[in-house]
Amino acid sequence: MTSTITDEYMNEMRGQAKDYSFVLLKKTPEFGTEAWPIIWEHGRRNFWLRARGTVPIVSPIADDSPIAGFYVFNVSLEEARQIMTEDPGVQAGLFTFEVHPCRGFPGDALSL
Repeated sequence: MTSTITDEYMNEMRGQAKDYSFVLLKKTPEFGTEAWPIIWEHGRRNFWLRARGTVPIVSPIADDSPIAGFYVFNVSLEEARQIMTEDPGVQAGLFTFEVHPCRGFPGDALSL
């Protein structure tokens, strides 16, 4: 397989990469079932951000780790930070987050 991926192809793809903001959402000790109404509104906001195209990928983590989920934002690092500081779960102290620059390539997608 690797023999079919040429240097030219790799350079072409690198030149077409787009900047994104990756957000890692972490649970705090305040996270728990009694916080469900806030978490529900956090989820509603995530769907709203998806619907407007700000966040093409929202992915809750489905295990008991301290990681609650991750996002890929279509906005600058600064804008992603601002959006996350306004999140109801962050404001309530249920989540903290990290924002990192990342890149995506043409055709990247989650399959349905």
